[in-house]
Amino acid sequence: MPSLPVIESPDALLPALELVAVLAAAFSGFAEARKKKMDVVGVFTVAFVTAFGGGTLRDLLLDRRPFYWVEHYEYVIVILVLTLLVTPLMRVAHRLVPQWAFVTADAVGLGFFSIAGTALALQADMPWIIAILLGVVTGVFGGVLRDVILNEVPLVLRDGRPYALAAFIGCGTYLAMLEAGVPGSFALWGAAVLIVGIRVLAWRGDWRIK
Repeated sequence: MPSLPVIESPDALLPALELVAVLAAAFSGFAEARKKKMDVVGVFTVAFVTAFGGGTLRDLLLDRRPFYWVEHYEYVIVILVLTLLVTPLMRVAHRLVPQWAFVTADAVGLGFFSIAGTALALQADMPWIIAILLGVVTGVFGGVLRDVILNEVPLVLRDGRPYALAAFIGCGTYLAMLEAGVPGSFALWGAAVLIVGIRVLAWRGDWRIK
């Protein structure tokens, strides 16, 4: 495959994409930690690894320094503040907020992290298949760490509905859109929304991978 254009104005778009992903992933971490009745330290730890685990592994594989959450340390501050504010409320929120809200938050984290990972891999001149796989790793690894800490079989391995597959399709679509000449900003956000849509529809429709 020939060299692909990545995105317009990456300095502006990628941090915005990652911020959406961080907030969504942190929300799913808050919810799962409270289900296990963790204290504020446990909630922060689970939210932190959910939000930053995939991106950190991506940065390690791409040899990027500083890690993205060090470069944008304000993300860590936001999660710390949210932990202090949200933890008392989550004692009842997990009973009041419907399950679809948690599924949607996890799907948003999956979609936006995956596309950000693929875009950064392209910037590092990775081959297209490696860019897709790094996008998938970025999207799923934070959730894997979350589930391991919570002593659960990782959701990506037990759900049965498209999860990593949704990320793979979305990342591949992102590359195809760039190759077709679609504006980079539209491809970036459009592919992320596609992953979210596939994951949410799979959950609602109970689409199972045989």
